[in-house]
Amino acid sequence: MQFEDIIYEKKDAIGRITINRPKVLNSFRSKTLDELAAAFDDASNDDSVGVVVLSGAGEKAFCAGGDISEMGELGPSAGRMFLGKCLKLSTAIRNCSKPVIAMVRGYCLGGGHEIHLMCDITIAAESAQFGQTGPTVGSVPIWGGTQMLPRVVGEKKAREIVFLCKRYPAREAEATGLVNKVVPDDKLEEETLAWCKRILEMSPQALSVAKVSLNFESDLMYASFVHGIEMLRLVYGTEEIKEGMLAFLEKRKPDFGKFRK
Repeated sequence: MQFEDIIYEKKDAIGRITINRPKVLNSFRSKTLDELAAAFDDASNDDSVGVVVLSGAGEKAFCAGGDISEMGELGPSAGRMFLGKCLKLSTAIRNCSKPVIAMVRGYCLGGGHEIHLMCDITIAAESAQFGQTGPTVGSVPIWGGTQMLPRVVGEKKAREIVFLCKRYPAREAEATGLVNKVVPDDKLEEETLAWCKRILEMSPQALSVAKVSLNFESDLMYASFVHGIEMLRLVYGTEEIKEGMLAFLEKRKPDFGKFRK
C-alpha cells in the first residue's frame, strides 16, 4: 500500500508510524485513518517487529483530532462511514500483537487524544498538551474518550476533561495518569527508544498474551463504541454541529446559547 498521509518504517525491530500532515497539525481525514489501520495491521503480522511507535510529524502536534474541513461536510450516512474507519483504526491498535507507544510532542487533542488513549504506553515531551475538544465543535468523544478516560483517570476527572474541554500540560497529564513519562523535548526520541529497547528484551509471545489479557475488561466495552457511532452519526448535519465546526473554521467562538432558547 502506498502511503500519502503517514510514514511507515521498520528498523531494528521497531515499527515507526508517523502521521505526516504537519500543516494541519496532523489532523486525520478518512485516508489517514485507512493508512494508519493498514500500517498497524502490517506491524502486528510482521514477526520481525517487536514494538510500534506512533508519533506526529513536526514539532507542533502529535495529532489535533479529526480534520474539520472534512468532518464539517458529513451527514449521517457519511458520518457512519467516517466513524467506522475510526473504529477500524482503534481496533487495529488495540489488537496489534505488539506493545504500542504513543510518542507525543505538542498538541494531543480531540480524536488525537483518543488515539493516544488506545496506545499501551504514552511518553510525552514537556511541550505536549492533552485534552478533548468534541463539545467545543458540537461533537462527542465516543471513540474512547467516554470509555477509556474513566478507566485511566477516574470518573470525576474524566467528566471534567470531556465537559470542560480544557487543555492539560504534560506534567499535569502525568500526575493524573494520562501519560507514563514526561521528558524534555530534546530527550523525547532518546527516552522512547530506551523504552523500546527494554520491551525488545522481553519474550514476544509473553508480551502478546499479556496485552490480550490486559485488554480483557476494556474489550467488553466494544458495544459502547458501536452504540456511540450510531448516536454520533445522527448528530452530523445538525445545526448545532454545523455551528461548532463553522466557528472553528472561522476562528470564532461558537454560539451554542441559541440552541438553549
